[in-house]
Amino acid sequence: MMSATSTLALTHFVTLADSFDKDKVTPGVLGFIVFALIGGAVWLLMKSMNKQMKKVDFEEAPEEGEAAASAAPTVPAPKAG
Repeated sequence: MMSATSTLALTHFVTLADSFDKDKVTPGVLGFIVFALIGGAVWLLMKSMNKQMKKVDFEEAPEEGEAAASAAPTVPAPKAG
């Protein structure tokens, strides 16, 4: 149940909500421009990241020491009995 104090407080908030101008609450043209600039910046960053990722070589080249070790024949370990 609502008390008299909470009911009185709600009636004050309702009257305040009606006194706001509906045009002042919306983001308007400035909000759209800021959103469009952020979207454009994200698009440019993604495009740059894609270009940088294409330069990366994911194939790992073996080092000289590892190449010699892998070329040597391997001897199987004796089985423990």
